[in-house]
Amino acid sequence: MSTSAQTAQAHSPYERAAQFLEASPDYRVLRKLHPVRGFHPARAGAASRVGVAVDVETTGLDAAGDVIIELAIQRFRFDAAGRITEVGQPRVWREDPGRELDPRITELTGLTNAVLAGQAIDEAVAVEILGSADLIVAHNAAFDRPFVDRRLPAIAGKAWACSMAEPDWLALGFDGRALGYLVAQCGWFFEGHRAENDILALIYLLAHDLPQERTVLGELLAVSQRPSYRVNALDAPFEAKDRLKARGYRWNAAMRFWSREIAEEACEDERAWLSAQVYTAGSPGHAAPAFHAVSAAERYTGNG
Repeated sequence: MSTSAQTAQAHSPYERAAQFLEASPDYRVLRKLHPVRGFHPARAGAASRVGVAVDVETTGLDAAGDVIIELAIQRFRFDAAGRITEVGQPRVWREDPGRELDPRITELTGLTNAVLAGQAIDEAVAVEILGSADLIVAHNAAFDRPFVDRRLPAIAGKAWACSMAEPDWLALGFDGRALGYLVAQCGWFFEGHRAENDILALIYLLAHDLPQERTVLGELLAVSQRPSYRVNALDAPFEAKDRLKARGYRWNAAMRFWSREIAEEACEDERAWLSAQVYTAGSPGHAAPAFHAVSAAERYTGNG
């Protein structure tokens, strides 16, 4: 939103009414998200980095068989404190999947076979924007990244962060993890399940100011840069599957083992739990868990 538009909105009768309601503890006001060019002025001489917000709509949930039907990306600049200083223009492409859409996908996204017919992602532009990123951010990177890496293999290996899974939202004063719910707690609303609206909401969420001059993006950066480990419960006994599932492990059907990702400081406790609950005295002698270090460039690839 331009400065003049912001000024006009601030003096509108609706904004005055909103401020009047906000003065009462009995009301909460949500404002509609509008395009914005930045949230904080760039500090003179301060270094900046490039982020790209990403969201996809797809034909289904299986990255190995389903495909992207809408891709939205938006570049932004941020400083060392995680303050977003500049927001670029969103780029949104639709793509013909070459198959009939499930009616439930149309109901969810509003996209139809007729709308998608003959459409294609501008691969060169998408790769240029994503390739410029120091960090790619999605609000469910475990879902979005495998689709993007498969469709645009030239950007495979970039660092990704997940704004849904990585921040400790409860510790930051929020309830839940859904994008719309988090944004509403910041005082905003948007029309969901359209990729362009989702990336705008994501950028607003990342820019949200926290106490002590922190931002959500600053918190995400700190968490994303910490080392983590993927634990593969190789040759785990079948009877341990319920305990592994309850612990947060997910079954990798291709590799045939249970796996989860944990923080570096949790490795010792995880080894002890696996020893006591999975790899007990009755387990096969060769069975043992494998711990692999994971960087932001490797997270959410879908590879066990």
